Amino acid sequence: MSTNKWIIDPTHSEVSFKVKHLVISTVTGYFRNFEGEAHTEGEDFSGADVRFAADTDSIDTNQKDRDAHLKSADFFDAANHPRLVFSNGKLVEEDGSLVLKGELTIRETTRPVSFEVEHGGVAVDGYGQTKAGFELEGKISRKAFGLTWSAVTEAGSVVVGDEVKILASIQLVKQ
Repeated sequence: MSTNKWIIDPTHSEVSFKVKHLVISTVTGYFRNFEGEAHTEGEDFSGADVRFAADTDSIDTNQKDRDAHLKSADFFDAANHPRLVFSNGKLVEEDGSLVLKGELTIRETTRPVSFEVEHGGVAVDGYGQTKAGFELEGKISRKAFGLTWSAVTEAGSVVVGDEVKILASIQLVKQ
């Protein structure tokens, strides 16, 4: 059986996160620069080896001052930790569902993570390229990765929640 390499098509993919603000609303952000690949045996994605990296300096919440704060030492410390990395990823089936398990490293802290995965299928585009689509969703504790900045309002509300939802819509191109 042959091994296939698939790389992320950044023009048809996005990586976002959602976190509670003041416990009453949600802020959404994106990593604009990222890369990743999957290696499969044959055409089946079960058991695929997966890796991914995003540039922390590419964070975008559609608010310049907030983005600067997220890039600062209070959060990602992009100057000293320019990338977050998902490694040792393995796509497995659990209880009839696809799960991507691996290790996420942020600011030199590595923790095991898992993402629920929906495989959208495989198709050949108008240029003859074979592509595969996936939707991923998972949650992490930002504090577990050293992103511990916190503040409380005068009324006692937490400014930034601990739980971060990670969502990705990924299109891979077979090499």
